[in-house]
Amino acid sequence: MLREAESLRDELTSWNDLLKRADDLRELAEMAQSANDTDMTAGLETEFSALQSDYDRMRTALLFSGPYDEHAAIITITAGAGGTEATDWAEMLLRMYLRWAERHRFSTEILDQLEGEAAGLKSVTVGVHGRYGYGYLRAERGVHRLVRISPYDSQKRRHTTFALVEVLPEVADDTEVGEIPEDELRIETFRSQGAGGQHVNKTDSAVRLTHIPTGITAQSQNERSQHQNRESAMKILKARLLERNLQEREKELAVLRGEHVEAGWGNQIRSYVLHPYQMVKDHRTEHETSATNEVLDGDLDAFMKAELERVATTQPAGVV
Repeated sequence: MLREAESLRDELTSWNDLLKRADDLRELAEMAQSANDTDMTAGLETEFSALQSDYDRMRTALLFSGPYDEHAAIITITAGAGGTEATDWAEMLLRMYLRWAERHRFSTEILDQLEGEAAGLKSVTVGVHGRYGYGYLRAERGVHRLVRISPYDSQKRRHTTFALVEVLPEVADDTEVGEIPEDELRIETFRSQGAGGQHVNKTDSAVRLTHIPTGITAQSQNERSQHQNRESAMKILKARLLERNLQEREKELAVLRGEHVEAGWGNQIRSYVLHPYQMVKDHRTEHETSATNEVLDGDLDAFMKAELERVATTQPAGVV
């Protein structure tokens, strides 16, 4: 309670400081206009840009009202049907999120990946570590659709493919999910797949955990030891159990609000069209851009903020 009160006081102080800066800037702008001082006006434009940047940052922080928004995130990308085209799209999405994390100076680690038969990835799980990692990335949950001329089609035909992006809050400690009893776990070991050298080929270091009561599974095969892979798999499993609890709460609230709840893949949240025109469009917010290369290179903030604002204005605070 004391920590929350202190946080609110700091936030109030920041907004009051921002308001004072805005008032001072307005007064100086009126003085510059009256004196027709062009040099002073140029300096004020720089200060206005800094003020606008600080305002945008603080406004975005208001959108992070969920109980796990400050946590790190765990992203799982799964290729849809479509063979090599789909697995290549999953790898493109992985690169996009890694580049986004790099822009925000978030650290990342590959927790598990399953390579495609010819190219790309069938699935990949990534940890993204940084404050508000989950708060930002939860806007990316859903099906992502790609339309392009396939580089794998000798006849250069246009292909449409899909990938599912799941985003989980990383569990900070055992109090959030609790210790999972050993008799509720099925533990399997197997040989890691894909590149990895002699160690991968000779030892059963990969680990798959199944939570028997729910059927939820998690696996890790990227670490060198079975113990490390078990720790990574447990981290993913706890995150999925927490997400399951959050989704059940969301569904209950949606039913109370009279909304239709659709489980599974459902409709895509965003389309990335590379042919016959260039366009990335989010179907939830209608936000769109023709700068497809920039988006695929990690420029996602505008899409994330639009979705976070939509969610903040359509559901009660504290729901993620």
